[in-house]
Amino acid sequence: MKTTNSLSQSHKILFLNTLAFTVCFACWTLNGVLVTFLVDNGIFHWSVVQVGWLLGIPILTGSIMRLPIGILTDKFGGKYVFSLLLLLSSIPLFLLPYADSFFMFALLSFFFGMVGTSFAVGIGYTSIWYPKEWQGRALGIFGMGNAGAAITTFLAPSLLNHFSIEDLQNGWKILPVIYAVSLVVIGIAFLIFTQNKKPENNTKTVSQMLVPLKSARVWRFGAYYFLVFGCFVAYSQWLLPNFMNVYQTSLVMGGLFATMFSLPSGVIRAFGGYLSDKFGARKVMYWVLGSSVILSALLAIPKMEITTTGPGVLATKKGTITAVTNDKIKIGETDFAVAQKKENNAENAIFPTSTSWQQVVVAENQAVKKKELLAKGITVIKFDANMWVFLVLVILIGISWGIGKAAVYKHIPEYFPNEVGVVGGMVGMIGGLGGFFGPIIFGYLLTATGIWSSSWIFILLFSTGCLVWMHYAITKSVSKKQAKTVKTIEKQQLVPVTN
Repeated sequence: MKTTNSLSQSHKILFLNTLAFTVCFACWTLNGVLVTFLVDNGIFHWSVVQVGWLLGIPILTGSIMRLPIGILTDKFGGKYVFSLLLLLSSIPLFLLPYADSFFMFALLSFFFGMVGTSFAVGIGYTSIWYPKEWQGRALGIFGMGNAGAAITTFLAPSLLNHFSIEDLQNGWKILPVIYAVSLVVIGIAFLIFTQNKKPENNTKTVSQMLVPLKSARVWRFGAYYFLVFGCFVAYSQWLLPNFMNVYQTSLVMGGLFATMFSLPSGVIRAFGGYLSDKFGARKVMYWVLGSSVILSALLAIPKMEITTTGPGVLATKKGTITAVTNDKIKIGETDFAVAQKKENNAENAIFPTSTSWQQVVVAENQAVKKKELLAKGITVIKFDANMWVFLVLVILIGISWGIGKAAVYKHIPEYFPNEVGVVGGMVGMIGGLGGFFGPIIFGYLLTATGIWSSSWIFILLFSTGCLVWMHYAITKSVSKKQAKTVKTIEKQQLVPVTN
């Protein structure tokens, strides 16, 4: 009965944690919709650079503050840290309707971006309530709160349009107030219905709590999370202009396709936790990184049309050109056929298509030698990067990353059971920075290459690097364990046997 009651309490904590994280993640991504609406409707006249900063500031705040919030969670317990975070983060949202300048909007965005640290609180607070064999599933279910971004994407535009029907200049101000109220309600519920719990070894100083960050393993986990979470957040923003530019989709259709990437990735996280519990986080990460390499390699192939040299026509004997037409060249009495250009009308083909023809490079009465070129070959290879195939691949890599997000955090309580908040905060911070810097990196790559798929080349290289690093670390660890076992056996063999 005691075990049943304990598990029931754990499930209640998990439910409230997941609910709070969902609301926080919805607030964290609010600026993406709100700022776009304000600029598109001429309510504020911000430059492209200013808009970029307003979109990035909440993500940056929520990323860099995860580590100190994780430390506070380990020190004081998740109940009070989460409640205080929810209540304090509501204040800048209540004040946002009074912002009348870029500076004020940026300042308030900085403060309500603190809701992004909720992940570090929830990870530490959730894991401490569950035994080792349940932690993967519990953390996976908690991580489903990422779907809060999809909630904002779906609901916020419609709410903004509805509120602005009668008063375009002021109608938008209702939305941040609604989000603020939701934070207050969840914060109060957290105080009333949850029970505080913190690691048993919670008497460490801050410097002692930071000791695990010296471990290379923490930074390796951070690199994984930069990929599976940071790049996920980056593509949640980057895919919309990608679809609109490459495939000329409408804003609505592009947004729908971007949501089809982000929503399954958030929901599948619970399944990733189950797989990590059942098969082990290490095996799951091998699968995640391997699939990321394969899928990004396919996505890296750009929509393109390549013109190259094809098979030409060579003279088989020496002589003088006696006749030249569009489809043949005549040397003496010998005819040489010339292939004609055919239009390639294939649209949205799944596989590359090619067409070849030949262009005459000699003239009538010209003397030619044996093996001399009579007509050069031209080949055009066309690859449409079929939009539906591209969409399926994007959804698949999003699902893979969603599973990977759960697998990364399954590692943490196993290796750092008493420092989940600190290590989880650090790993989360690195991942969050991926969400901030990802679009910037993608933008520079697009500017340098002029190719939209250049971002997937970056993902391919980064995924490969993570896979190689993980395999090297695991191989090295296994070798050390084997060497230690051999030494133990040798020592035992050296002990004299006495009767």
